[in-house]
Amino acid sequence: MTLPAPIYDLMLLLDTQAEDATRAKIVADARAAIEAQGELVRYDEWGERALAYPIERKPSAEYHLLQFHAGSPELLAALNRSLRITDGIMRFRIIKLKPGVPEAPDMRSGASAPRRAESDASPEPAPDGEVPAELPVAEPA
Repeated sequence: MTLPAPIYDLMLLLDTQAEDATRAKIVADARAAIEAQGELVRYDEWGERALAYPIERKPSAEYHLLQFHAGSPELLAALNRSLRITDGIMRFRIIKLKPGVPEAPDMRSGASAPRRAESDASPEPAPDGEVPAELPVAEPA
């Protein structure tokens, strides 16, 4: 039995001070390289986000996540080499995901936050200062 092809994450942190065309070209070149020697599974543009710590004195970066299957190890080496020398990339990381890892969250700036279940909601306040029936009443000492 053959194992499924591993999925790789490519996380790109792009300089927000670079021109829009430059940032778009970086992402397009990475996608083209992946599609030429592998299979692009997912692409998410997460937008501009604050960094945990400044990189090159910059407080934020534009995040992009590309998930792909590598057709050959040469793809990983080529991506690593080209991304390392490309201007406009603050950081990048290629990670091989273990089988069973959950999907990446939807981090787009327009994505809604997860909603609480009704059972997690706090009870509505009772009128006139009455204690709701589901809350225990403390006995006076």
